[in-house]
Amino acid sequence: MLPDLELEDILKLRKSHPCGEDRWKVIRLGADIKIECLGCGRQVMLSRRKLARNVKNNLTQEEKAP
Repeated sequence: MLPDLELEDILKLRKSHPCGEDRWKVIRLGADIKIECLGCGRQVMLSRRKLARNVKNNLTQEEKAP
């Protein structure tokens, strides 16, 4: 589902947050994953399964790839 997720990764989600931002930073990993909106700073905790369905792409890994 999300095997290559690391702390401080920037994720782009399918739907945007009500503040208008669609990029989120991973701030906690475990059974549940905590993400923080880069627009307003709101923190949300989601299960891995729910986050896997909502992630469009991992912007941090796209920057690392040549």
